[in-house]
Amino acid sequence: MNTENKKSLFYQEQYNEIALFEYAHQHQLPILIKGPTGCGKTRFIAHMAEKLNKPLYTVSCHDDLTAADLVGRHLIGPNGTYWQDGPLTKAVREGGICYLDEVVEARKDTTVVIHPLADDRRILPLERTGELLEASPDFMLVVSYNPGYQNLLKGMKPSTRQRFVALRFNYPNKELEQEIIIKETGAEPHLAFKLVELAQALRRLEQHDLEEVASTRLLIYAAKMISSGMDPIEVCRCCLAEPLSDDIETVNALMDVARIYFDE
Repeated sequence: MNTENKKSLFYQEQYNEIALFEYAHQHQLPILIKGPTGCGKTRFIAHMAEKLNKPLYTVSCHDDLTAADLVGRHLIGPNGTYWQDGPLTKAVREGGICYLDEVVEARKDTTVVIHPLADDRRILPLERTGELLEASPDFMLVVSYNPGYQNLLKGMKPSTRQRFVALRFNYPNKELEQEIIIKETGAEPHLAFKLVELAQALRRLEQHDLEEVASTRLLIYAAKMISSGMDPIEVCRCCLAEPLSDDIETVNALMDVARIYFDE
């Protein structure tokens, strides 16, 4: 968990999501962002926090995340016991964006604490301190998850999902993805073109024992390494094939595709 205040983040809009986010913030509405790994969800939230000049509290959700990790807990210090706010409580008190990344990975008894914040009440009960916090007017709750990756046991409950304004993200079209790679890495247009063409080919293999496909994030990694002089085939292996599968036969099959584009 951390508070992020990054400056001059590059973000390329795809679907009018910036205006939609601004309207939701203006009307104090929570946002749910759905989309595959590495398509720009987290970058978008950081960009919007910067654009709106709001502190950003990011929580990477996981199976062991407890309600206390979000809300806060009593600690023991030199002068006795004291209360320490968690990232959600800090955002509620002070105003800011609290971003729960991959929210469906958190335990169900943890995510229920966001329910009263995700409707018109905008309150956060702190049972351990007896407080009932009303959210600052500048508070905004944002959650994200990858619906294609989750199984039935980790889907978001409809009663939770319908509390949010929802935005669906996906990988950019070819021209836009090339532009993103060039702006993010300074890569030559020809290299960006070949990487995107390769990614498109690999994404068509999604149904062939691949849990996930090549993300824009991985293409940016590859463009940086190739531009710095590393052998493109080795880069394709370490940035595209190996991250997508642990099965050696599948990795070799992915590399066969990569050689079509880079084995010159």
